[in-house]
Order: sequence, then C-alpha cells, then structure tokens
Amino acid sequence: QVQLVESGGGLVQAGGSLRLSCVASGRTFSRYAMGWFRQAPGKEREFVAGIGWSVGTTYGTDSVKGRFTISRDNAKNTVYLQMNSLKPEDTAVYYCAATYGSNSFDLYGMDYWGKGTLVTVSS
Repeated sequence: QVQLVESGGGLVQAGGSLRLSCVASGRTFSRYAMGWFRQAPGKEREFVAGIGWSVGTTYGTDSVKGRFTISRDNAKNTVYLQMNSLKPEDTAVYYCAATYGSNSFDLYGMDYWGKGTLVTVSS
C-alpha cells in the first residue's frame, strides 16, 4: 500500500509560479512511475505530466510543455511539479498518482492516488 500526500497548492496571479510536492510512503518508491493529473470544475480529470520509474523519462501534455516541469527525488520519496507562467485555465485540483513498474499514465491504470491540492490562478 502506498499513500500519497500532495502539498504546495494555493492562489497565484496569472504569470506566477508554484511548486507542488507529493510525498509517498513505502520503500519501493523508485519502482513507481509518478504522474500529476488535474481536474477543473465541471471537467474530467486529465493527465498533466509524468516521470518514469527507471531512467526518469518525463512526459507532459501539450498544454503545459515549456511551462511545467516534473522531477523526482527517490531519496526523499518525493515527486515535484514546478509550474511557471501559470494561466487561469490551469486552475484545478492537482492530484499525484503512482503506477508500479510501468511508464503508462492512463487515468484508469494508476494504482494509487493522493487527495489533491487546489491551484487557483487569478487573471
């Protein structure tokens, strides 16, 4: 069992930055691919960015490329999402998720989810 706890959300003006963190319990963090997803009000949850479990290959949806960066620190069991040049359309609850031994970030294939952290970007 893995527990994921997100932090770092908040209110920021358009153009600003935030860094989200997700701390995972357990001893095998390095074997999990980690992803960030988000869900805006009235919309479906969507993939934002992911980082693989082996060589740390990163993936990101087109809408955040060049603005968001995902990274991980296996020694701290933590994955980060650095968000720059934030836009009002980035407003959502951001969720951390983990999948064991796979670099697939399918919404329905993730093994564990955090409870989310709210990011609000004002215009």
